[in-house]
Amino acid sequence: MPIRHYSSVRVLFLVSVVAGALALGGCGSDSSKTAGTSTAASSTAAATSGPRTPATMTVDVVDMKFSPAALTVKTGDTVTWKFEDKAPHAVQGIGDVAMGINSPIIHKGEWSYTFTVPGTYRYLCPLHPDMKGTITVE
Repeated sequence: MPIRHYSSVRVLFLVSVVAGALALGGCGSDSSKTAGTSTAASSTAAATSGPRTPATMTVDVVDMKFSPAALTVKTGDTVTWKFEDKAPHAVQGIGDVAMGINSPIIHKGEWSYTFTVPGTYRYLCPLHPDMKGTITVE
């Protein structure tokens, strides 16, 4: 393998090009200020708009109806049905999407369900099929 000899001018030129590229790439004062500002702004935005805390919404079961009969919630929210009627009631999902909604028969008290998948969930009271409601999960 032959050995090549480079002139000192070429080596000096190559070293200065590499050093200049490193200096421009890593030490520019304007670019670091911009990056710092962006990072601080991102951190502030994350702190103020971070993950949403799930909510709990209430449906009153009174006077032979669900009130409100239609409710819109976000994914992860919990709906609590509060039973305060003369007759016992239950909450039962209608259709494939709502099959997991199935409370026991309750006269007084409450029952909750957390919605984890977006969609429209229809339900009724199996003891009083005219009592119907809808939960829309966004």
